[in-house]
Amino acid sequence: MPPEPRYLAIAAELRRRIEQGELVPGAKVPSTRRIAAEWGVAAATAAKALAALKQEGLIRAEPRSGNVVEGPSRTAATKPAHRPVPRGRPEDLTRGRIVQAAIEIADNEGLAVLSMRGVAAWLGVAPMSLYRHVAGKDQLVRLMADAAFGERGYPAQSPTGWRARLELCARTLWSLYRRHPWLAQLSPITRPLPLPNLAVHAEWALAALDGLNLGAAAMCDLHVLFFSHVQGIAVHLEREQQALGASGVSEDEWMDSQAPTLEAIIGTGRYPTFARVLTTLSAEGYDLILDDLFDLGLRLLLDGLATRIHRMTG
Repeated sequence: MPPEPRYLAIAAELRRRIEQGELVPGAKVPSTRRIAAEWGVAAATAAKALAALKQEGLIRAEPRSGNVVEGPSRTAATKPAHRPVPRGRPEDLTRGRIVQAAIEIADNEGLAVLSMRGVAAWLGVAPMSLYRHVAGKDQLVRLMADAAFGERGYPAQSPTGWRARLELCARTLWSLYRRHPWLAQLSPITRPLPLPNLAVHAEWALAALDGLNLGAAAMCDLHVLFFSHVQGIAVHLEREQQALGASGVSEDEWMDSQAPTLEAIIGTGRYPTFARVLTTLSAEGYDLILDDLFDLGLRLLLDGLATRIHRMTG
């Protein structure tokens, strides 16, 4: 009897981890690169193992997370309601209901698909009834952003020290972008939106820098730098969601499909450092995780600012 194919053995081990609770519903499944490194197989073999588990309904591709363990069998009653609510009446509409419906659509499907007609369908009302409360899509998006930025605030008793306050601000904003990836797509840093709830975060960050013997321009530059770091990483949350939705191909699967092209580039011998790093990462099973990049960048920014402050006051 021929030996069992490696991908089936890998799938069996992952299935065991799921069934015995080592990988719980919602937990991220090892990526193809990590599987390839752990079992010493090609990425294609790892991908086949994951595909087998998908066919069994044990795992699913999740936007911004990769492959995750599927929960208990979903019924119509338990499945998220990504559909319009029952038919409503125009007199029951409020601006708040319209904004929340639009946020749900953007969270689930991305900002690019948002339209007044789509929001009306979601609420089960005629499109023209929305215009009694909202002038149009531009105003609606601003109202959505203000509501989203207002979902998290800051404690009345602030942490001690500028560094702790800035870190809390950055992590608060990151959590909001994580919850609403479309927020990072709204406007360039050079055209900040005049939103009351966004000003709450700006006030917290600027107050953290106040008293450090910095001029107004330096305070503004540092605030923009920190905000740009958070927004700059968060931009890719929505872009990955869009790419997955448009292609049906996960991040790992896309990377695997690029392997022949990357190998051809490496094979030219013109990029030795790039080749060495890429080969090492492939062997070790590296995953590019946006949360980790956010943490790394935040630490480096805070360390750099601490050094500058020390030089100014030391």
